[in-house]
Amino acid sequence: MSGSVHESVLDAIGATPLIRLRRVTEGLAPRVYVKAEWQNAGGSVKDRAALWMVRAAERSGALRPGGVIVEGTSGNTGIGLALVGGYLGYRTVIVIPDTTAVEKVATLRAYGAEVVPTPAGLAREDPRHVMNLAARLAGEIPGGWLADQYDNPANPQAHRDTTAPEIWEQTGGAVTCFVAGIGTGGTLSGTGTALKEKGPVRVVGVDPMTSAYGGGDGSPYYVEAIGHYRHPDTVEDPWPANWDRAVADEVVRVDDRTTMLTARRLAREEGLLLGGSSATAVAAALRVARDLGPDDVVVVVAPDSGRAYLSKYFDDGWLRRLGFLTEPGPDAPSPLVDELSIAPLPVVRASWTVGRARTELGASSAPAPVARDREGPPAPSEILGAVTAADLDGRPEDTPVRDLARPAPPSVGAGESLPSARGTLGDAAAAWVIRDGRVVGLVTRDVLAPAG
Repeated sequence: MSGSVHESVLDAIGATPLIRLRRVTEGLAPRVYVKAEWQNAGGSVKDRAALWMVRAAERSGALRPGGVIVEGTSGNTGIGLALVGGYLGYRTVIVIPDTTAVEKVATLRAYGAEVVPTPAGLAREDPRHVMNLAARLAGEIPGGWLADQYDNPANPQAHRDTTAPEIWEQTGGAVTCFVAGIGTGGTLSGTGTALKEKGPVRVVGVDPMTSAYGGGDGSPYYVEAIGHYRHPDTVEDPWPANWDRAVADEVVRVDDRTTMLTARRLAREEGLLLGGSSATAVAAALRVARDLGPDDVVVVVAPDSGRAYLSKYFDDGWLRRLGFLTEPGPDAPSPLVDELSIAPLPVVRASWTVGRARTELGASSAPAPVARDREGPPAPSEILGAVTAADLDGRPEDTPVRDLARPAPPSVGAGESLPSARGTLGDAAAAWVIRDGRVVGLVTRDVLAPAG
């Protein structure tokens, strides 16, 4: 029995296999394959871009011996840069949002990267924003070079040079549909462009439901390494130069719950432990495949492994606390919070005055969320505090209501068991309820009280 022999770890980047989906595609006519990018040396598709960007910077002189690689990332590109940089002798500084999975942070440090966390969910103009902070550090550190994965043309070039030719050869030129998530845009734009040059391949971009790429409002979502968040206070919102919107024939949007359940189904039915962006892309590919025939061949990029997200998408407690998992199970015997009487919850927007808030709240005694200015139920990360009708008494009508916000009450997930929810409630009179990652209502101590 023989296998590939590599002269260095860099040679173990690329040449990933295609794996056909069998059980989750039951009843679908086309063949559907995942491109197993978690089998790259650093564990993700971003290894390809990392290697190409570093090599291009060396050729141009932007990165010189003794230089420092700097990047802002949700993790995978940083891991790829740390792997490549470490092997080639470069120091690596990686700026990450503080919502990044702990597994990725640990991996970055294991590769020797210096990790600089910064708050997630900031306006694009905020100097602490992950991209702004990375750019500043690259300018301040002697020999610093900003990889700039969003605008660096070496990112999509890596996929023109490697990913697309691999897919074409592996399918014998039979691929008819290519599906990939939109993050930096490099994978989809580079691979999609090259495949279309070879034949009539339909290119499908995939985006979280609320991401701005696919037409969402830019509000928070729970899948890492994909999509585009837009803070309501952002003024200028530049999209990546590497996201060539003309390449995608369509963009399919996938909600977070579908992503979570797809990830778990792939692990249990296909034996594929995949990350959230992979599950999002597969969910979209399955939807697209419904309208295709037996002669079609669908290839969907699976960017990374679920091993980087065991504390999130595969953790029942995490899913229940955010209301993505609402079925009874060994960890949450019935009844669950979702089966209770959940009271409607008015939402006060941060830009409102006391006068408008007073009109909306009426005489309600419930603590209403004071949330950033968006439509619909707010994500917990966009809630600035709470306010009740009583808090408004005696206040001038033109007072900004955000100035009166007090600490938020506890929150319980719709999928949590009642004992768990009561433990979270503690001495509080009420708790907000989170379903599908959004605050949707309120339960009181009386409702959560044990029967009898």
